[in-house]
Parts: sequence; C-alpha cells; structure tokens
Amino acid sequence: MAGNERGLAGDLGLESALRRRLLMGLAAVPAASLLPRLAQAAGPPTASVNTTGLAVTDTEVTVGILHSVTGTMAISETGAQQAEKLAIEEINAAGGVLGRKIKVIQEDGASDWPTFAEKAKKLLVNDKCAAVMGCWTSASRKAVLPVFEQYNGMLYYPTFYEGLEESKNVIYTGQEATQQILASLDWVAKEKDAKTFFFIGSDYIWPRTSNKIARKHVENVLKGKVVGEEYFPLGHTQFNSVINKIKLTKPNVIFTDVVGGSNVAFYKQLKAAGIDLSKQVLMTISVTEDEIDGIGGENIAGAYACMKYFQSLKNPNNEKFVAAFKKMWGEKTVIGDVTQAAYLGPYLWKLTAEKAGSFDVDKIAAASAGVEFKSAPEGYVKIHPNHHLWSKTRVGKALPNGQFEVVYESPDLIEPNPFPKGYQ
Repeated sequence: MAGNERGLAGDLGLESALRRRLLMGLAAVPAASLLPRLAQAAGPPTASVNTTGLAVTDTEVTVGILHSVTGTMAISETGAQQAEKLAIEEINAAGGVLGRKIKVIQEDGASDWPTFAEKAKKLLVNDKCAAVMGCWTSASRKAVLPVFEQYNGMLYYPTFYEGLEESKNVIYTGQEATQQILASLDWVAKEKDAKTFFFIGSDYIWPRTSNKIARKHVENVLKGKVVGEEYFPLGHTQFNSVINKIKLTKPNVIFTDVVGGSNVAFYKQLKAAGIDLSKQVLMTISVTEDEIDGIGGENIAGAYACMKYFQSLKNPNNEKFVAAFKKMWGEKTVIGDVTQAAYLGPYLWKLTAEKAGSFDVDKIAAASAGVEFKSAPEGYVKIHPNHHLWSKTRVGKALPNGQFEVVYESPDLIEPNPFPKGYQ
C-alpha cells in the first residue's frame, strides 16, 4: 500500500506541475491576443449584422464624431464631443454593441457649414461609419442633411432646435420648438406677467426661425407685442447699439438666442451698460452651463434659461453622470443641455442596434421608435416615431456660481411635435 500511495502521490505531483506550467504559459500570452476570439464569440456573425458594407468587423464597429473643435462654436460644442466620448467609453467597458467595441473617428467642422458637409461625406463614404454623433447649429445640420440622406447615414443630433424637420436619417436628441420655445414663452408670460418682448439672435437659420415661431406665439396666443428684433453675425462682439435700443423700448422680456462665443461679449456688455438681470427679465434658449463657463456667472446671474436639462438636477442618474463626466474631463468642467443630449446619442444608437439585431441604417431607422433610455441623466427619454424624444421642459435661473436653480419643471413628458399647426 505504501508503494502504491507513493506512486499515486508522484502522479498527482506530476499532474500539478504540468498544470502550473500550462497556467504559466497562458499567463505569458498577451491578454489582448485573446480578446478578438472572445469578442467574436460574444456577438452575432458580422454577415448577419452588417449587410450594407459598413465599417464593422468581428471585434469593432466604427462611428464618427463631428463637431466644431475650432472657431466661434467650439465654446458650445466641446462639451458635446466630450459627452459622446464618455458614453462610448462606458459602452465599451460594458461589452460594446452586439459584441463589438466602438471605434471612433473624429472630424472638426471648424464652425464652417461647408466643412461640416465635406467631413460628413468623408465619415460616410470613406470611413463607412455605422453612425455619426454630431453638429450643433441648425446651419451645420442643414448642411450635412443632404449628405446623410444621399449616402444613407444615421446622424444623432444633440441640439435644441427650431423643429420643422423630420428625417429617417436623423435622431434628434435635443428639444424642438414646442418643447422649448413655446414652453419658455408660456412660462415667462404667466410668471412675470410679460406683455412686451425684444428678440435678439445670431444671424442664421435657428435663431431666425425660432423667433418667427416665437413672434407668432407672442402675438397670436399671448396677445403681446414684439418691440424689437435684431440679428448679428456669428462671432459678433459689439452689442452696444442694440443694448441702447433695449433701454429705450423697455421690454418686459429680452428673449435671446445668440449662440457661441458672442454670448461672452453680449452679457458682459449688458452688465457694463447697467442692465440688472435681477430686475430686467431675460429669457435665453441658447445659453447653457457651457457658455456661462466663458461668460462668467457674475455677468449672467438672474437670467432665465429654458432647457430640458441642467447640471444641478437632483436624481441618481444625473449624479452618476456628473461624477463620471468630471472624472474623465476634470473637476472644473461644466455640463450643459446639449452636452447631456449628446451623451444620449451613443446609448440610443446602442439600444436601437440591439433591438434591431443589426447595424444596418435602414433597420436602425425602423427600430428607433419606442426605444427607451431609462438611465438618461435628465431622467428618462423615449424615441417618438418622428425621431424626436419625449422629454420634460425646465426653466432655470442663472446663479453667480455658473449653475442654474431649477424654478420650473413640466409635470409630464412633452410629446415632440416638429410641425406645430399655425407656426409653419
């Protein structure tokens, strides 16, 4: 028995040694070399999820990011691309989309609309991106829309805008006019007993169309009066003449949709001219925490903004999002409405691709309606059949610290209606 026991022990010792050598050998193999096979096993075959020649492999799917990193719009668009990268990093850490990690190709629209169109074509035709997260201004969106429709791409567009548009090739993750413009006017008319309005905007599609809609609402619904309406080129920095007109007309409300870097000069000059925003009501539909970072909280304190999201929102989704954003981009970074809406884009695309079981754009478009994102920082969103989002409307009051105090929140989600009757 003793001999047999020694022989058995020897066999076990040999087996243990072989197992150790095998494990040591596996440990010496780079982990990255095992990932492609693991990822391939986790997702469906490429041929079944990509039938249209998109940039999809067994391990990766390519998406584009297209925002202004340079030029006058960079102050507004930087946060959007940061949020998209955060969402993509989180999605990749959780296993990717249909078993594939997201690869990003980023292009700079450079605050120039023809450049946006050129870069959009590159991302779709040359890079064959399965989706693109991008644009900010309506001018840039209008410039790229024919490109996305011609080459059948899918754009996730994050900015609040004027509405009057619906495309199979766009998911609009920001608010349209009825959810923001009309809601803001209704609130200020009721809460501030406002009757007279002075409109100030940047000179391109979104402000002009927004103010056209706003004027109809003020005159036909609120029975008020527009006492002034002025527009300025993007990047404009001299507002003293219009500020003098405001002083002369004494409107109940300054209603502004000035965008980008011009806001820095506008609000500083308002304050220098002695206009006290704690007494003079100002409602903006274009200034978020991102712009205030450049304006300075002390120069805009007291103004109101109508958005669907503010960084100060108190809910578990937002607290988690704000912490993750600051960890990735720095404690001093701020988060505005468009930044949050941009964060929704990659997640809504992921959820839709998983619902469709495909990266094909036609299948993504068909599957989008009804897709819910319950972890949205704003609380909850759902894609409507018209490719806009159900969302709440909120009004915030600007504080000296650069944040907003939420003073109004719609009790329910507002159904998106990009073609409101009587406003076209």
